[in-house]
Amino acid sequence: MSGAGDSRAILGGTAESRCAFRPMFWGEKRIFASGDRQVWKGTIETMEWTGLNELREKFLSFFESKEHLRLPSFPLMPSADEASLLLINSGMAPMKKWFLGLETPPRRRVTTCQKCIRTPDIENVGKTARHGTYFEMLGNFSFGDYFKHEATAWAWEFITKALEMPVDRLWVSVYEDDDEAEQIWTKEVGVDPSRIVRLGKEDNFWEIGSGPCGPCSEIYFDRGEQYGCGKPTCGVGCDCDRYVEFWNLVFSQFDGDGNGHYERMEHPNIDTGMGLERLACIMQGVDNLFEVDTVQNILKHVARIAGVEYHTDAKTDVSLRVITDHIRSTTFMVSDGILPQNEGRGYVLRRLLRRAARHGRLLGIHEPFLYQVCETVIQENANAYPELVEHRDYITKVIKVEEERFARTIDQGMELLTAIIDKIDSEMDKKIMPGADAFRLYDTYGFPVDLIREILAERKIKLDEEEFARQMQAQKQRAREARAALGDLGWEEDVLADVADHGRFVGYTEMAAQAHIVAIIKDDKRVDELHDGELGSIVLDVTPFYAESGGQAGDSGLISAGGNVFAVYDCKKSKTGHFVHIGELTAGTLAVGDSVSAAINVDRRADIMRNHTACHLLQAALRQVLGDHVHQAGAFYDDTICRFDFSHFSAVTPEELKRVEELVNRVVLASIDVSVSEMPIDEAKKLGAMALFGEKYGDVVRVCSVPGESVELCGGTHLKNTAQVGLFRIVKESSVAAGVRRIEAVTGRNVLRLMDEQETTMEKTAAALKVGNLSELPARAEALNAESREQKRRLEAAEAKLAESQLSGVFDNAQQVGGIYIASVAMMGAKIDALRRMGDRVRDSRPDAVCAFSTVNDGKGSILVVCGKDAVAKGAHAGKIVKELTALCGGSGGGRPDNAMGGTSEIFRIDEAMAQLPAIVGKLLK
Repeated sequence: MSGAGDSRAILGGTAESRCAFRPMFWGEKRIFASGDRQVWKGTIETMEWTGLNELREKFLSFFESKEHLRLPSFPLMPSADEASLLLINSGMAPMKKWFLGLETPPRRRVTTCQKCIRTPDIENVGKTARHGTYFEMLGNFSFGDYFKHEATAWAWEFITKALEMPVDRLWVSVYEDDDEAEQIWTKEVGVDPSRIVRLGKEDNFWEIGSGPCGPCSEIYFDRGEQYGCGKPTCGVGCDCDRYVEFWNLVFSQFDGDGNGHYERMEHPNIDTGMGLERLACIMQGVDNLFEVDTVQNILKHVARIAGVEYHTDAKTDVSLRVITDHIRSTTFMVSDGILPQNEGRGYVLRRLLRRAARHGRLLGIHEPFLYQVCETVIQENANAYPELVEHRDYITKVIKVEEERFARTIDQGMELLTAIIDKIDSEMDKKIMPGADAFRLYDTYGFPVDLIREILAERKIKLDEEEFARQMQAQKQRAREARAALGDLGWEEDVLADVADHGRFVGYTEMAAQAHIVAIIKDDKRVDELHDGELGSIVLDVTPFYAESGGQAGDSGLISAGGNVFAVYDCKKSKTGHFVHIGELTAGTLAVGDSVSAAINVDRRADIMRNHTACHLLQAALRQVLGDHVHQAGAFYDDTICRFDFSHFSAVTPEELKRVEELVNRVVLASIDVSVSEMPIDEAKKLGAMALFGEKYGDVVRVCSVPGESVELCGGTHLKNTAQVGLFRIVKESSVAAGVRRIEAVTGRNVLRLMDEQETTMEKTAAALKVGNLSELPARAEALNAESREQKRRLEAAEAKLAESQLSGVFDNAQQVGGIYIASVAMMGAKIDALRRMGDRVRDSRPDAVCAFSTVNDGKGSILVVCGKDAVAKGAHAGKIVKELTALCGGSGGGRPDNAMGGTSEIFRIDEAMAQLPAIVGKLLK
């Protein structure tokens, strides 16, 4: 199955040779792709030029008329229970739980236009006009409702009636064994049998491992002979550009075991996918996504900033396409709450942004500019995605900050890369850059590997691609292991798949409940009983235990029946939606079916609620002090800490932190009632309820409100009154990632505990400094600091005086070789920093000199070589000199032409090596 939304083939592999701004011919129809509405005039059918935004609306409205529920696009960030997916990459991906029957869909018929990102071919984006990372997937879905008859009929109705595509340009493929589909297409829909093509399993059977699968039908548009390969066998399925598959109808009618065995499903499903950009290409008569109206407007904005024109230079075109594609992806990713980071989806975002910024530099743009282009992305998509407008300031801020950071990265990376290249030139016979060095530049500093390759090629140096690939593979393995460790309960999803009772949660109002054990898990397997001393997990039909979710820690407590006691250490929710109580049986035996009493640790729950409610107040205070760009980027609250991550682009100052703390405590002391209620999401939005970026909410939501202070969508447990927080104290502010800060705070009993710890620390400090009264501590500390500063000043003065005495007359007996003065100085016991300062003075004051300094500290020798600018011009190279000197005494070293450092443990050979300095320099001079 080729996949209608595959971003690698949005029409025309040779599109670079065809221009969107000139007349194009399509059979007997002439199309002027100027961006204005046009009418395709032909001898058989007419097809009206339609904008991308209008096509999206037409599709969704059409299926609404067929009793489908229109859902907004799911966020690009997958839900927490979809750990295997980094980013949403297809229309059906967010609905997997509905197709698998794990959750009940809001309606059995659904239609969406889903934002998608695919990055496997990112290196090819820009090099061709057919590759891209961001696209939108139109789809209509049936969950056990209609099937092939309706899906095919409606698809044909939409393209031939609503869009008026010429029938003589349309072809249909079916799976080679799907006689039913072919009969429906020909007998019911009325497609000419000569336009039906049967294809094999590779093309027309949708299957991913085990689970729902089935045959599919694809609809193709014939672009005309001029796009074909000219072969007699050219037809649907050919690799050329003539027949474009644009809509895929998947008939999920089997449950496959992954080994070739298929059982017919009682209630088959429909999953269709049509790439919106690909459809727009057809309806606008253009060759690729960069010529579609909305995308073209973004590209034109980039071209204006760069002062270039599209289709005038091949290299310029590549950069324009890269920037256009990547700014579309990144704008939507940031809007959905993804931030630039060094791992996971944040790394994808950072890579896209930096690749786009780098291509901006290739176009001659050296100032941040992507944040300006994202304004056009927002404008072109505002009607379909109003959240872009809502988050406009935040999106532009994140992108601009990352651009500025990348500008510094490029400069830093260039300095490191230059040093590596110099070392390769001076030390290696084979001009090959180690893959580990390239990976460090790429992974640690974000330096684009394609830029590394380009610079190396200019210096006739190759990259060790195999080693680089090994480093990349190792990183991917580390990432996989990290993902596997995130909240994993340790068993496969199907362990609880047949347990119908997930556990009714009553913990919002009840701290204890009577329940029955419906499942027990031990050593990753279901068992009937759990015995004294055994670790395991228990599922109840009713539970007061809150399962870890939304940043709130799970409850602890006891599950008991008489003298049989199970200590619950944590509670989590499985991927199947079951409340899983994790712990140890500390007495007796418990079995499936037993009637038990389940009670949470009330004191611990109270501490958790203090921290949770305080976090809501903290967000409100941060927005008041720092600005409305502050949004939650993560949080964790247990009985000891309130940890809150938020979007902000610089360290929060002590004064700002103090103000935030005061605002939270003002609300705490105001003793305001906290209300928690359920309401329709539209009503919650009218109240101004804060929602998490990228989070998908249902029609009815839970709202936590502190009147006049905070209104948030939240599924956690909360206090009844702000006064129950007790006190709020910030203990730490730090950076988590680019544009994300973290505040850690404590409440209630933990504030008292913190105060006790701080008082104890001060008392111990006062005793150590022999201060009788704690109030005298600041003055005593300042006095000690003053003494330390004075001692440091005297030491530096003495060091400078010693250096002057040792340097005086250093060149009186210097050897002269080729007009260059060569000298060496032994400075026993001098520190490395002092050595460097003296080296800098000699280098700057004597441009015609080469000087080597040596010192010994703690049994290890160091050698510093400096070369003045005139000496460097004549061929002297400090890095090469120090390399030879240290090699003579069993050490190693290297560095820049004007300054280099080396070391050795064979200190008694240093003088012998220094005697060779004139000869070593002489070999280098021109």
